[in-house]
Amino acid sequence: MIRSAAPESGARTPDGTPSRRGLAILLGLCAVLAATWLAGRTAERWALSDLRRAARSAIGLQVGVLLAEMQKQASLPLALATDPEVVAALGPDPDRGLLDRVDKRLAQIAAATGSAVIYVIGADGLTVAASNAGSDRSFVGQDYGFRPYFKQALAGGAGSQFALGTVSSRPGLYLARRVGTGAGVVVVKVEFDAVEAAWRAAHEVTFVTDARGIVLVTSEPGWRFDTLDAIDAAERARIEAGQEFGAASLKRLPLHPIAGKPDAVRVARGALPAWTAILSQAPVPGTDWRLFTLTPVGTAVERERLQAWIIAALATALVGYGLFALADRGRRTRTRLAEAAARRAELETRVEARTRALRETNAQLRAEIAERQRGEAERERLGRELAQAGRLAALGQFAASMAHEINQPLAAIRSYADNTAILIRRGRSDDAAENAAAIGRLTDRIAGLTRQLKGFARRASPRREPVVLRDVVANALELVTARAAALHVPLAADRPDPDLRVLGDGPRLEQVLVNLLQNALDAVAGRPDARVGLHLRSDGGERIAVEVADTGPGIPDALRSQVFDAFFTTKADGLGLGLAIARGIVEDCGGNLILAGGADAGTVFRMELLRATEKSPGVDKPLGATP
Repeated sequence: MIRSAAPESGARTPDGTPSRRGLAILLGLCAVLAATWLAGRTAERWALSDLRRAARSAIGLQVGVLLAEMQKQASLPLALATDPEVVAALGPDPDRGLLDRVDKRLAQIAAATGSAVIYVIGADGLTVAASNAGSDRSFVGQDYGFRPYFKQALAGGAGSQFALGTVSSRPGLYLARRVGTGAGVVVVKVEFDAVEAAWRAAHEVTFVTDARGIVLVTSEPGWRFDTLDAIDAAERARIEAGQEFGAASLKRLPLHPIAGKPDAVRVARGALPAWTAILSQAPVPGTDWRLFTLTPVGTAVERERLQAWIIAALATALVGYGLFALADRGRRTRTRLAEAAARRAELETRVEARTRALRETNAQLRAEIAERQRGEAERERLGRELAQAGRLAALGQFAASMAHEINQPLAAIRSYADNTAILIRRGRSDDAAENAAAIGRLTDRIAGLTRQLKGFARRASPRREPVVLRDVVANALELVTARAAALHVPLAADRPDPDLRVLGDGPRLEQVLVNLLQNALDAVAGRPDARVGLHLRSDGGERIAVEVADTGPGIPDALRSQVFDAFFTTKADGLGLGLAIARGIVEDCGGNLILAGGADAGTVFRMELLRATEKSPGVDKPLGATP
């Protein structure tokens, strides 16, 4: 049995009806056309929506530009209306020199602020001074009594009007302010050439209308003084009487609404083809003006529509390609599955290798952590040992210092004892008793020093209590006066006020002063100009400075940073501990010990201490403790 061949695409059946394949092709073509049409309409709606959003954003910027230009000049008339020379120029019979000065000043202000012109009008409407005085189009002598802004300012104190200049023939906004109670009016004219140029650079038609719908400022010069709506005869007569817009015809703008699209208009351009635009508007705050923008839609919509057609055609082609590829889908699916299985096996292998590497890394990290912990334990042990060693070293330094300091009162005791024996032989019992009392004080001094040594061994907290500075200075001088006399060195010392008290430990502060004075005596020994001084410095603040100065050779700059280091000394037989321990004592008392001067001629050491007040910490309070 022989079967008839299936008809080719587009072929008809024997009865003349289209074949099934032909119907499918026809339906496909219809679907393509429908999809293209729908895509074009959708793209058009989206494009218009985007243009509207862009127009709303742009109109806010345009309003801002306009307001900035207006507000820049808004306060100028008010300031000039109170100027004494402007007021005097409106007085009776002003002299020519005054008017010339006002003209020159108004010209300078206009140039500085960017105003088109500034002028002063008398109560009779005649201009008496202007920034353009002396030019071909000077306003001086012109009568502006007919202008509405002049009448508004005289009546209400302020006035404004947008109009065409009768002399300059240039449009602008006139801002007027009354001078005094009616002596005249100050007027500032603002022109918007820069604003209009900026609008033209944006390639969109922008214009501003007043409450009557008359175009005042525009990026299209030919539209100036055209209107959105018709102006009735009465309003035209009023405009002509005020000479607001010169000979402008006040014709309607070539804008024609489009039915069904309230914000779209057709813009006529004379002999040129009309174009469609979106009309956006916004009020200008502080005025009765409105700003309009015309955003062209033709190019944008056509571009979006063309893109939509292309996308729809490509999508239809892709759908056809997808249908064509269904036949080969099984083979490609199996191939993809095989490739996926191979990739999965490879990935598993890589994951296993990476896991093994991570395990090894973790083991290494655990070993490093254990090593670090052992290192930390060893560091803490060494730290404790170093702290103990440092404490023993400090104890040795302090013991050496105590031995050094004890030698001083022992020498004094020996001297007092020898003198006492001599005085007793001579029968001077009173003087001998006084020497015995001095020996007792020095013995107490030695006992105090040994108590400090024992207290240091017990890690006792340093004391900070109010002590009488006069007693500290007197006790220190008592220990060094005899040596100064033996060396024939003048020792000048300020005596503190008996009520002056500082915070610290009295015996330890005496130790510091004795050390400083002994060093000073060593520095000046044998010099022809030898002098040692102990001086007090106070500015009435919370700190008291005690300075020990000498006329010795001074300390070289290279060694000044080392003078407070332990075991550093410039003496052949010195231990190098005195200044290091002295600074520690002063810092324990809340003060500071510094090398204040004496690089070339002598040396000055300054000990700064805190002044004791009623709220100072009590006796035996450790440093840092709460009072």
